[in-house]
Amino acid sequence: MNSEKQQVEDNIIDVEEYFAAGKEVPSAKQYRIRLDKQQYVVDVGYMTGREILALAGKTPEKFLLRLKAKGGVEPVDPDQVVSFLAPGVERFMTIPNEVTEGDAAAPRVQFNLLPADREYLDSLGLCWEAVAEGAIKAVVIYKWPLPKGYNVGEADVHVRLPPGYPDSQIDMAYFSPILSRTDNRSIGGLSLCQFDGRQWQQWSRHRTRNSTWRIGEDDLGTHMPLVRDWLEREFRK
Repeated sequence: MNSEKQQVEDNIIDVEEYFAAGKEVPSAKQYRIRLDKQQYVVDVGYMTGREILALAGKTPEKFLLRLKAKGGVEPVDPDQVVSFLAPGVERFMTIPNEVTEGDAAAPRVQFNLLPADREYLDSLGLCWEAVAEGAIKAVVIYKWPLPKGYNVGEADVHVRLPPGYPDSQIDMAYFSPILSRTDNRSIGGLSLCQFDGRQWQQWSRHRTRNSTWRIGEDDLGTHMPLVRDWLEREFRK
């Protein structure tokens, strides 16, 4: 049974799938919409921006909402009504609202990112920057949550995009502050380096033949879960 026929029988319409197929979204009892990387089933054909954010437990005071539509990415105001039946509606994205009073510096984006990488970073709900220093192009994610067992609960992490990326693989990861285990056991394959005026702890972790870089599939969004696995693996040895 094909996906569209199953949707009709279940009376749950996947808005993103209809967009991809270039088909008009029909009226239904329920609609499946995507917000960042999570899907939600709702019982109405339209919602305000505030209501869409609430699906993920987010508020307009802390997050901006964006609609990915046929014409590009559009802002959605908190009280703006969005119809899931409207032509061209694909999915939704959130961006942390870091606007404060005064002269707060804007995040640095010093080189172009792949749309998929920018979407992944925005989906984290964390501050991030794209920083270039000499020949190094690094994506820095701030206050990245760490697994239990480390000396801190969160740390800044950066990864470096090599020449030729995304056909060339991302390798290793760098943390600040320096990480250690609370059980005082040592962590192998570590060294220190300087970047962006700070000291970072380099984790020399490399892909094996069972986790080789897949051109056309792998990017920042698939590398960072691998970095998390490195952190968790320390406690599975």
